[in-house]
Amino acid sequence: MTDSAPGSTPALNSRIEGLRDMEPADRRQAIAGAAGLDQSGAAALAGEGVLNLNVANGMIENVIGKFELPLGVAANFLVNGRDYLVPMAVEEPSVVAAASYMAKLARQGGGFTVSCTAPIMRAQVQVIGISDPYGARAAVLAHKDELIEKANSRDTVLVGLGGGCKDIEVEVFAESAIGPMAVVHLLVDVRDAMGANTVNSMAEMLAPRIEEITGGKVRLRILSNLADKRIVTASVRIPPAALDTKSLKGTEVAQGMVEACTLAIIDPYRAATHNKGIMNGIDPVVVATGNDWRAIEAGAHAYAARNGRYTSLTTWEIANDGTLVGTLEMPMALGIVGGATRTHPAAQAALALMQIGSAQELAEVTAAVGLAQNMAALRALSTEGIQRGHMALHARNIAITAGASGADIDRVAKAIVAAGDVSVGRAKQVLESS
Repeated sequence: MTDSAPGSTPALNSRIEGLRDMEPADRRQAIAGAAGLDQSGAAALAGEGVLNLNVANGMIENVIGKFELPLGVAANFLVNGRDYLVPMAVEEPSVVAAASYMAKLARQGGGFTVSCTAPIMRAQVQVIGISDPYGARAAVLAHKDELIEKANSRDTVLVGLGGGCKDIEVEVFAESAIGPMAVVHLLVDVRDAMGANTVNSMAEMLAPRIEEITGGKVRLRILSNLADKRIVTASVRIPPAALDTKSLKGTEVAQGMVEACTLAIIDPYRAATHNKGIMNGIDPVVVATGNDWRAIEAGAHAYAARNGRYTSLTTWEIANDGTLVGTLEMPMALGIVGGATRTHPAAQAALALMQIGSAQELAEVTAAVGLAQNMAALRALSTEGIQRGHMALHARNIAITAGASGADIDRVAKAIVAAGDVSVGRAKQVLESS
């Protein structure tokens, strides 16, 4: 587990009563006050005029404007004994509400417990044009210390922070469509960075020397997004009573959740949707903090198939005392330095809101949100079904589509939910009848 954020930050309580009933400006003021954000940080979270067009033009190519997503805050999160308010940039209804509610239930069992391995990223250097791939492997390993030293000369600042290239491995593919090849893996501790630029630079720097050592030709020199040395493991323990509904006992709900997860473990068709639900929670945090959500997605799904069959990233079990136990394990290559995390003002404000002290801490909180989201989906599937709660929250979008604005949005949404007909046609009828 990571250390807490510096002691200069105020103690945070993520349980903010009435948050969902506030107007956006009041809600923003409440979470900014809880997190100790200054006025500039609160303004950055508002998103209005935050990303200067000149800055945006420097971030990517052919800029013509900016594209916005709603930015919400998941409350109630208790991770490793510490409270967090979690920013989530997402367009899908029910995601933020579900995460917040599950985090509230999780508090009854002590919240989420999460651990993270060292931030090791892997770069690959592909060597082709060799007839002795095993000999090439042995030659590279014989020069391991030299190669590690050379790689670390590329980033002395990282080494000074305790990071840098820590080891070298070599994979052999004796047969392929282009002949034998060896692939040199650099294992690099990237500290608080996501690490792509660092490991790519090291791989490119070592390529000529690897060619000399092996007598082959280096082709690819790039990181792998299967960050299987950078694993986060999250768990939660839910007392059965916390899962009680009006019609079902918590023990029945827990059993239903275990049974639903079992299908995802054995069936890739279910696992794909099951894992997508996990990423419903993870991706919005990754986006809000300016990280690479595509890299996280790629790593997660590759890890889910690491044993040759695509399966669930989570497991749900019932302990001897009846407690429901959920566990999530997956790669999580996040950074708090470099890239958009240091370029985009809203990403900086999001990290400040969370009071994050390291990339590993960010990974731990993000994994907790993913586990909460999975818990919400399984609970819904095991009780009233996924559509009831989702469509109730989707009703506001339906009301807007029907032409509602201002106070009419909530009025129409409540009416169509009460009628059990969450449709544009019904929303228009309600709007026209007023």
